[in-house]
Parts: sequence; structure tokens; C-alpha cells
Amino acid sequence: MCSLSAVLFLGEAEGGKILVFPVDGSHWVNMNLLIQSLHSRGHEVTVVRTATSWYVKEHAPHYRSLTVALPSAISIEQEDFFVTFLVKMLAIHKEGATLSGFVKFYWEMLGTLSNIHRQASLLAVEMFENKTLMQSIRDTQFDVVLLDPGLPVGVLVAHELKLPTVFNVRWITSGEGHFVVAPSPTSYVPMSGYAVSDKMTFGQRVKNTFQYFLNTCIDRFIVCPHYDRLVDRYFGPDVKFYDLLQGADIWLMRVDFVFEFPRPTMPNIAYIGGFQSTPSKPLSSELEEFVQSSGEHGFILMSLGTLVNGLPEEITSEIAAAFAQLPQKVIWRHAMKPPKNVGNNTLLVKWMPQNDLLGHPKIKAFVAHGGTNGIYESMYHGVPIIGIPLLFDQFENVLRLEERGAAKAVDATQLTRQSFLEAIQEVLHNPSYGTNMKRLSALHRDKPMHPLETALYWVEFVMRHKGASHLRTESYRMPWYAFYSVDVVCFLIAVVLTLTAVVVGSIRFLCLRLCGRRKTKKE
Repeated sequence: MCSLSAVLFLGEAEGGKILVFPVDGSHWVNMNLLIQSLHSRGHEVTVVRTATSWYVKEHAPHYRSLTVALPSAISIEQEDFFVTFLVKMLAIHKEGATLSGFVKFYWEMLGTLSNIHRQASLLAVEMFENKTLMQSIRDTQFDVVLLDPGLPVGVLVAHELKLPTVFNVRWITSGEGHFVVAPSPTSYVPMSGYAVSDKMTFGQRVKNTFQYFLNTCIDRFIVCPHYDRLVDRYFGPDVKFYDLLQGADIWLMRVDFVFEFPRPTMPNIAYIGGFQSTPSKPLSSELEEFVQSSGEHGFILMSLGTLVNGLPEEITSEIAAAFAQLPQKVIWRHAMKPPKNVGNNTLLVKWMPQNDLLGHPKIKAFVAHGGTNGIYESMYHGVPIIGIPLLFDQFENVLRLEERGAAKAVDATQLTRQSFLEAIQEVLHNPSYGTNMKRLSALHRDKPMHPLETALYWVEFVMRHKGASHLRTESYRMPWYAFYSVDVVCFLIAVVLTLTAVVVGSIRFLCLRLCGRRKTKKE
């Protein structure tokens, strides 16, 4: 069932009409900022959401919503999903790097991943089967589809509507977005899921190559079948899901190479890493009073982002005990049950203005899980990080900052109050962490255009020109043997073998004739 929360075809908007397919949770924080800015420039934005979405609200001043009711809620739209998933993953990781632990981890992860995409794919079914809804969308005459390809249902809808697409992306079905659209040599480009720098040893390159094949197999056999069935059902056998995914007009990549390792890129990729970062605003009187009470010691901020509400109690108790030994004040975003050992210097809050606190002059360090939003806000304000990576890309994110000397990583499964305290003190008292992060901040800010303005420019570019096909390579349409030049290599090998055979045969023939003449002369 589907219901429109607002009439889709009111009067003409001053700007264009944009159909948006977001992903819930922290991804929505990024998308929401982008559509707020698009709305402020006169564009009419319609957001497709599910009835169970807990971040994408049905009513908002800057967009109209199209609400689709699914047979069951998508797992990631359930507020306790990531907490439950985190507890399971920490328990598995704690068992150690045993074969049984490895198999258990991937079995759990792959089953969950497959279920998420199966549920998400039903959004396309509900929309395509509702002919009235699809006709009303066509009648609205949207100019572009803006989508987050982490759950790529919007790719199918855009193809059905014959509309150009813009990806607000870092993650796609197979991992980081570059791996689908740009060359990614395993010799120096770390694969998604493998936390290593771009300067790899031989052993690391072997593991990196293995990770590439593992990611490819997961994508092709676990994720893509859910969308392949839909493509075959609605578009026929001549259309391939992966071709649709690779055929986006513009990729708004939430990446900045101040943070990312250098790698090949493509002309239809626009880099908007840190586009959510802004100068800090004044704090509320209560927070400002608490921060000022820290005196010369300053304060530390801790947050685990929007998706994970809390760590297991045995870990939070150790963290609280370490905080209690510090002279600094601590502001800790913690929405779960208050941990044991909380000191008088620690303020627990359910929500906080993270960007404004990171920009406060008394901030000394940021304890974070390594989510992309927090990383870029911290880098923008030049605040060093004590990283506690928990899930997904967080391990890679913290590693990137460690490689640049701006962060210190702590293993959550091995965390004790002493080890955590030592990590904090190292970041606080070793000036290189702050110096290195301020250097990254200076590089990150030194741009001809703010990343948000870059994003807006390219969305409007696609709307003005009805796409950007001149920037998009058509290599994804090539068969695999042509893409990798297997046919060319085989042809060249055949030519070399043929020439070799001709030369060897000629030499042999000449030798036989010469030997025959000598034999005749002797006789």
C-alpha cells in the first residue's frame, strides 16, 4: 500500500523537481542536509520513505513525502537493530580469530545483509505494482532522481521513469562506491572491510586481493540476486542491475583526499567530503556553563553516532571509570542505562550539538566510534580523536587518521579502564596529535568552493542538461573479456605463437635443405 502525505502535483515550483530515495539512520543526516539546501534554492523535493522509517519523518517543511507501506520493516529502520547487531559482533570478536569465530561472524553478517536487501527490494515491488502511484509520479514530471545507493531501489525506479540519476554516496552494495565506478588496483587501493594503509606489504596485498574477491562474491551472490530478480521481472533479460548501478550520471562522493588514500577516479565523480561541516554556533547556557567549569583542563567529547545507542555495560563501566580519573570534564552522549563508575566530571546526555561542541575553544579530544560524519566534523575543527571502532567502515576510518598521526585507536573488545586512560592521556599530552589534526583541518578547509556548494552545483547541472552522459564511461557495458582485454591478449599470444611457429618452421626447413645439399655433395 502507498499513500501520498502531500499532493505531488501542486503548482510549478520555482526550481526543478527532485525525487529522493534516502537510506535511514546516519545516512539520512547527510541526505537531509542536502535536500534542505536544494529546497532553499527553490527546488521541489519529494522523499520516498517507508511507513516504519524512524529518521525520515512523514512531515517536514522542506520536502513532501511519499510513504510506502511494506509487508515488514527493513531491519535497519528498527531503532534497536544496530545495538543488537553490535552486541553479537563484539561477542564473536571476543572469541578470537578462530576458524569457528570467523565462520560465525560471516554467517551472521551475510544472513543479515541478505535480509536487509530482500526487505528493501520489496519497496520497488510495492511501487511498481501500484499503477496509480507510478502514473502520478510520471505526471509530476520529475527532473532527476537523487538517491543513496546503499539500498539501491531508487536505481530501478529511475530507470522505469527514464530519469537521470545522482548518487549521494560513499557506500554501495559491494562496499565503497569507487569500486564500481573507477579502477581500483588491489596493489595500493585498500578494499572495503580490510583496514590497512595504501602502503602494503606483500602479505597485505595478498589479503587485499582475497578481500576483493570476497567482496565481489558477497555482492554477486548475496546482495544482487534480490535486485536481479526485480530487473528481470520488470525490465526483461536485456537489462542488468549492475549496469543500472554503474550508469549513474553523477556520483557525489562523500570523500576528501585529505582523509582518503589517493586512488584513481572518474570525471563524473564530484568530491563532497565534509559537506555537512559548518562553523560552530554558541552553546546553550547549561552546556556553556558546564564547559567553562572545566577551567584550563578543557573538556572531552564522546559520542557513538546516530546508529549505536550504547556499548555493552561491561565496556561502558570501564570507560566511565577511566573518565573519572581525568582532570578534564567529559560530555558523553549516552542514551542507555547510566554506566557504573560515572565520575562527577562526566555529563551524560541523550543528545548534544556535536558540531558546536567540537568547535568550542575548550575542546581537547573527541572519543568517537569512527563514523564518517563525526570524522569530518572533527577534522574540520582540528580536534584529535580517540577511536573506538565498532562496525563496518569505522575500523578503516580510524586507521586513516592513525596513519596521519591524528588519532589513536582502542580495541573495544580489549578495552580496560587502564588501557583507555592511557590512550586518552597519550592524545592529550602528545602535541603531535593536535598538530597533525590541525594540519588536516587547514588542508580540508582550503578549497575553491564549499563541498555543499559543489554538491548543489552538480545536482542542478544534471537537471539543466537532462543528465551528464558525456562524463560517464560506457566501459561497464563491455563484456568482461573485452574490459580486461582478454581477447586482445589471446590474439597477441596467438600472433606470437604463429610467428614463432613460422620462424621455427622456416629455420628447420632451411636447416633440412642445407643438410640435404651437404649430403648430396658428399655422395
